[in-house]
Amino acid sequence: MTKAAALRYDKEKENAPRVIAKGQGNTAENIIKIAELHNLPIRKDEDLIELLSKVELNKEVPEALYKAVAEIFSFIYKVTKK
Repeated sequence: MTKAAALRYDKEKENAPRVIAKGQGNTAENIIKIAELHNLPIRKDEDLIELLSKVELNKEVPEALYKAVAEIFSFIYKVTKK
């Protein structure tokens, strides 16, 4: 079954990235479709999605996941240069 999560990080306002959407099945497919519609980078990481799916919505990513999430943001920067 497809799983997805969306992260947001505003370094001006937040201490750490937040999980702003997550789900599986149809919900995951909708998250992916919305990302594609907005030309947002998508990265597949089955291990990380398992961990992110346990984080409550709108909560900061736990410190234990900082390194993995930093790799995601590094990927996004390389793809978008933003």
